[in-house]
Amino acid sequence: MLGAIGLILPPLLGIAPVLSPIAAIALAALMLGAIVVHIRRKESFLPPLILAVLSIVAAVLGFLTVV
Repeated sequence: MLGAIGLILPPLLGIAPVLSPIAAIALAALMLGAIVVHIRRKESFLPPLILAVLSIVAAVLGFLTVV
């Protein structure tokens, strides 16, 4: 939940918009850890994989718009 807030609030409020892509990178790192845990537990790793990819895309697009 905090990851989503970190992605949405900085650009919405206009306060330090560079924090949004940084939050996306942190969320992607968290999801990569979740993928490892899901693989070890022999569970489906598709949901954290999708969230990781979306976070990486949000980070790249966020850094492109900040510059």
